[in-house]
Amino acid sequence: MASIGMRKNPARASVQTQERAVELLDFCQDHGIQAIIELAPTEREDIAEIELALAARQPVPATPKVGRNEPCPCASGKKFKKCCEGRQPQTAS
Repeated sequence: MASIGMRKNPARASVQTQERAVELLDFCQDHGIQAIIELAPTEREDIAEIELALAARQPVPATPKVGRNEPCPCASGKKFKKCCEGRQPQTAS
């Protein structure tokens, strides 16, 4: 299945005013998101799928890797290879 916001699976949203619909369509176009916007003046605005599609396009930050000979992130004072290598390191509080 295609991810949300793509041509085969457009993000769906409902808004109360036509101005807001145009604003959202411009936003989606700027970010490469395919969307279907429904005008529903009596219902509450729902743009959750557009937010999901935008979040899916954000890069996931890489966690910094600890070298074997660097100090252990658990703050024990030992080298990582002699302390927490092979275990999940804990950060100092």
